This record gives sequence, structure tokens and C-alpha cells, in this order.
Amino acid sequence: MDAAVALFHSLSDGTRLAIVRRLATGEARVADLVTELGLAQSTVSAHVACLRDCRLVEGRPQGRQVFYSLTRPELMDLLASAETLLAATGSAVALCPNYVSDVTDSVQASKESLR
Repeated sequence: MDAAVALFHSLSDGTRLAIVRRLATGEARVADLVTELGLAQSTVSAHVACLRDCRLVEGRPQGRQVFYSLTRPELMDLLASAETLLAATGSAVALCPNYVSDVTDSVQASKESLR
């Protein structure tokens, strides 16, 4: 898989984006993320593992706990650029027929995981 494709795929999930945004404010444990995001521990752990495998986050063990943080501050620059692009294109991306079903499926899956 092309590196750029892998990078954007790792950021294509709303939960992973929420984790990245949270870690931009400082390190956090999975337990902290579970509380803040209102998701199951297994769900948060899986998303953190994905981000860790992509080397976007890293863990710092402290006793029995692991504190996660972003590995590169440039990641937030990328997200800021994406937000600027989205502001400029309005709803064009959301209306793109290639992604409508993916977004709908993702939203539905997120709602079901909260039940």
C-alpha cells in the first residue's frame, strides 16, 4: 500500500480523528480516552493500536499504565490543512458519490457501537 494511502486511511475513521485531536492537547491513557469518547475500551484500544502501528502515536509506559501522545506535531498541520480545504470546498466532499455510502456506513456503525 502506498504510504500516502496508508496515512490517509489511518485518519479516515472518526474515532481515530477524535483520538488524534485529543492527543494534540497532551498525552492520555486508553482509560482517559474511553471516558472522554464514551466508547468501549476494546474499541479505543483497537484504534490506538492502529495509530501506533502507523507510527502516528507512541506509548510511554509508566508503571502499569501507558500514556499515549502524538509522535509528530506535523500531523496537526495536516489536519488544519484538511479543515481549510473542507471549508473551501463546502459540502462537495460529502456529496461525492464515491464516498457517500462509506460515510453512511461509518456513521451507522458508530451509532450501533454506542448502543
